[in-house]
Formats: sequence, structure tokens, C-alpha cells
Amino acid sequence: MSVSLSIFTIILILFILFKDNNFAQASIALMPEDKSVINVGSKVYAVNCASCHGIKLEGQKDWMSRLPNGMMPAPPHDKTGHTWHHSDKYLFMITKYGIEKIIGEKYLNNMPAYEEILSDKEIIAVLSYIKSTWPPRIKKIHDQINSRSNK
Repeated sequence: MSVSLSIFTIILILFILFKDNNFAQASIALMPEDKSVINVGSKVYAVNCASCHGIKLEGQKDWMSRLPNGMMPAPPHDKTGHTWHHSDKYLFMITKYGIEKIIGEKYLNNMPAYEEILSDKEIIAVLSYIKSTWPPRIKKIHDQINSRSNK
């Protein structure tokens, strides 16, 4: 009786700890066709992302060349950037936790982690908005990247 109670307690604690943890989720899926999600995402993007990544997702000038301080300018999120080269899950994790936490080492960058700033739904909405602006060919390639990363 006490063993089953202990197992139940452990399962309950794990559920509470991991119910909102994205590491425990099987996958993260963007919703670039959902107009209500895209609408929220465009507003969140305008407030939290556009100042660096551009109002039209164009990124900063010379985004592939290091600045004098060693930092990289913010890349574009449109078809000319590399955002679409990464899976939904990777984009979510980088946005939520920041690159340093994901790669496990220091990395000179200006991109904040949004873990304490945006909800998971807002992050998904922003990324969905970004994806909604890509041409069909880029979306298709991105979908293929997602299907390979989910295997």
C-alpha cells in the first residue's frame, strides 16, 4: 500500500513539475494558417521583436557581419534570413530560453531569453506570425525540416 502511494506521489510531483515544461512536450507546432494566432503574433512581434528584427522582418543592416563589439546584428525573419532553416521546436526553445542555455555555453549576443517575458502561447503566436509571411516554397521546406526533426 505504501509503495503504490509513493509511486502515485512521485507521478503527481513529476506531472506538476513538467506539465508546462516544453522539454517534456513531444513537439512544438506553429500555426501559420490560424488567423487568430497570427493576429496575436503580429502584435507581440511589434512590441517585442520589431525593434531589432525590423518591422517588416528585414533584420538589421549587414546582419551576417560582426559589429565592432563582437555581436552579430539581428537577422531577418523573412525569406532572406535563416529562421526557416530551423525546426519549430528549435525556434521555440531559442526564443524561450536563449541560445546560451540551448548550447550550454557563453555566446556573445543581444537576443534576450523570453522565458520570463512571454508566455508559451505568445512565443508560438510570434513564430506562427513569422512563418505566415514566408512564401509557399519556403513554408514547404520548413515543414520538411519539421518532419525530419520529429522522427
